[in-house]
Amino acid sequence: MTLIGRTRARGVETLSLDAPERRNALSAALVAELADALTDAGRDGGVRAVVLTHTGNTFSAGADLRDPPAPQDLTGLLKQLLELPKPVVARVTGHVRAGGLGLLGACDIAAASDAATFAFTEVRIGVAPAVISLPLLPRTDPRALARYYLTGERLDAAEAVRTGLLTAYGEDVDEVLAPVLDGLRRAAPEALAETKRLLTARVLETFDRDAADLTALSARLFSSATAREGMTAFLERRDPEWTV
Repeated sequence: MTLIGRTRARGVETLSLDAPERRNALSAALVAELADALTDAGRDGGVRAVVLTHTGNTFSAGADLRDPPAPQDLTGLLKQLLELPKPVVARVTGHVRAGGLGLLGACDIAAASDAATFAFTEVRIGVAPAVISLPLLPRTDPRALARYYLTGERLDAAEAVRTGLLTAYGEDVDEVLAPVLDGLRRAAPEALAETKRLLTARVLETFDRDAADLTALSARLFSSATAREGMTAFLERRDPEWTV
């Protein structure tokens, strides 16, 4: 079964997370297939830019609790997005949770419809937003991130723009993205690659510094008794034992 849809129009490769029945959760299989699709797009001289989008009403619900990717595989995918020699644009028309926000953070530009919502839900299942912090911490308002990391509260699109999670939003996300994609199509490919390298240099510097520690932290937390209780409670649609 194909989990990533691929289409192309005028040099823009659109990759769609296509597991709507699982809310596009980041399973081991989906992460591997997305990595392969990005590799192909990066090598293809006919691709000027990549749009990362989704089917269904959820961009991504985060890690698939039934078939989670290895933390190092998610780390590798986020770095691949940052290092891809083509701009990557996130197009969101639904909800984004937990690990899905890591994908947004690793994209160069992120736009959403005004119906989109966002939340770092990790603390509510007994883990922390460890690996996804690699692209997010350097790019997002630290005071806002502290609030939403610690509480798991929901953000709307306007707040996501204010905090730096999004670039822009509007009633029609395709109208928002039209001038963005037009600009990318008008840019020289080599200039795009070098400009992206300039923009991601500091993000990748901290990424490489912290990746091993945060990947190990993620693995430790996901294997803990607290996480097992949190994930079981989530799947059983009940409050975890620590709720007061």
